[in-house]
Amino acid sequence: MRKYDVERVRATQKKALGILKYFKSVCDAHNIRFYVGSGCCIGAVRNKGFIPWDDDIDVFLLREDYENLPYIWNKYADTKRYSYCRTNETENYHDTGASIRDNNTTFINKHCVNDDINQGLQIDLIPLDRSADGFWPHTKQIFWAMVYSLFNAQRLPDNQGKMTRLISKFAYKVISSKETRYKLWRLAERKMIISPNAKWTYYTELVTGFKGLSLKYPKEFYQHPQYIDFEDIRIPVSTCYKEYLNMVFGDYMKLPPEKERVPKHNTVFVDFDNSYTKYKGIHYLKK
Repeated sequence: MRKYDVERVRATQKKALGILKYFKSVCDAHNIRFYVGSGCCIGAVRNKGFIPWDDDIDVFLLREDYENLPYIWNKYADTKRYSYCRTNETENYHDTGASIRDNNTTFINKHCVNDDINQGLQIDLIPLDRSADGFWPHTKQIFWAMVYSLFNAQRLPDNQGKMTRLISKFAYKVISSKETRYKLWRLAERKMIISPNAKWTYYTELVTGFKGLSLKYPKEFYQHPQYIDFEDIRIPVSTCYKEYLNMVFGDYMKLPPEKERVPKHNTVFVDFDNSYTKYKGIHYLKK
C-alpha cells in the first residue's frame, strides 16, 4: 500500500470542512440546493465523518443551481477569502466541474504546476444533469459529454484506461489550439445538456468520467436533501442516499482493499498557513 502522511491528510480534511461550512452558509442563505456525495457520503454513513484517507469533498448540484451559483457567489460571498473557480477561455483548472477554493491556502496538484490559476485548497462542485431518454438521444448525449470532458480538462486521464489515454493524446496532438479546444468544449457543453422542458426520467453525471456516464439516478433521489451527521455538522445528501451509495459503490459499508486506501490528490506542495500566491515562480510556474 502506498504510504501517506496521516497528519497532513487530517489537516486537509479540517481545512476542506471549513470551506464546506462556509459554502453551506451561502447556499442556505440563497436557496441553492446541494448534496454531498461520493466518499464523504460514505464517510458520513460509515464513520460519521471523513474516511481516514480521504482528502476530497464532492458536492453535487442540479444543473440549474450549478449555473446560478457563480452569480450568487460573486455577489454575496467573501470572495477575498473563498473563490469560485471554473475553467473558462483564459484559465484551465483541468477539472471538468467547478470548485470553491480557499485563497489563503496552497494545495498545488501535479497537473496544475504550469498554470497561472488559483492553487488554493478546494471542494469540488459537480453538476447533476438530466439523462436523455431513448437509445440514440442518450448515445448522442454521451458522445458530447466525452467531447466536453476531453477538451475541457485538457490533460491525460489518470483512471480511465490506457486506450482512453492514447485517444486523448492523439486528439490533443491533432487539435493543439487552445482557442479551438475552447470552442469545441463549449459547443459540446451546450449539446449535452437537456432542457428542463424535455422528456427525461433520470439524473446522470456527465462530467465525471465513464462510470458517471453509466449511472442513472431516479428523479426521486434528488427531490430534496436529507441531512445526516458528518464531523461536527449535518450535511445534505441524496434523499435516497443508501440506494445512491449502493448503486455507485456496491457494498459501501465494506472497506476497500488496502492498496486503495490512499488520498485522491497527487500534490507537489501544500501549505495551509500561506496563500498560493507566495509560491508563484517557486512551486508552480517555476522560473
